Amino acid sequence: MKKFLNFKIQLFVLILVCIAEFIGTKSFTVGYGAIALFPMLYALIMGAVISFPSLKILTTKQMNVAANILGIAFMLFVVKLGTMMGPSLPQLMEAGLSLTLQELGHFLGTIVFGLPIALWIGMKREAVGSTFSIDREPNLAIIAEKYGADSPEGRGALGVYICGTLFGAVYLSVLASFLASTGFFHPISLAMGAGVGSGSMMAAMVGALSVIFPNSSNDIAIFAGAANLITTIVGTYICIFFSLPFTNFLYKHLEPVLGRRSKKDKTMNV
Repeated sequence: MKKFLNFKIQLFVLILVCIAEFIGTKSFTVGYGAIALFPMLYALIMGAVISFPSLKILTTKQMNVAANILGIAFMLFVVKLGTMMGPSLPQLMEAGLSLTLQELGHFLGTIVFGLPIALWIGMKREAVGSTFSIDREPNLAIIAEKYGADSPEGRGALGVYICGTLFGAVYLSVLASFLASTGFFHPISLAMGAGVGSGSMMAAMVGALSVIFPNSSNDIAIFAGAANLITTIVGTYICIFFSLPFTNFLYKHLEPVLGRRSKKDKTMNV
């Protein structure tokens, strides 16, 4: 228990959380799109800055302690997620089958397209964590529970999570504006696609769509919220029972074909 009692880390966490919450949520419009910045983004950036080795603010031992605490925090998040399920069941039933089926793209797309690319550029077990889902909070909890937060799979999942937090809102805002401008998609279908399991990404996409379709802004928010809820709850079970096992299965068969071998690996195989 003593290894978790590092008051320096706890003090930094308290300070960063207070600063991030004081800044609050900020949103602004860029062209046809709207971008929302959430407190989690500020805390993530500030945490990354103070952990730079050159600054010598935190030691490697303290960062390892923080990584262990991260696993406990994920378990608490899973408990919170479970308490959301009961009250949300009526809303899930009313959402309909179409909202549930849109969840397919959130894992099939990342696995089918992402895993081969990850292997081709040289990733190993990190590819499993980074491609089995879109890697939002529940998906991080799954990886942390099964492999550990400091495992290769955990590092892969956390890397995608950080990229999604930093760039996801901007990317989805621009993508929503582009897709809406084509005229090929109904506003509600685009709203359903906004429910990727991330509050910041959903808010950015909803904001962009609401600017382009002002008369449908209420429906866009409702369907995006329902899709986001389904992705968070139903998607968690899909990732546990299908996505992660399927990604491991594909990794086993694709890595020998697409994976890059180091000189050491080639020497050992000779």
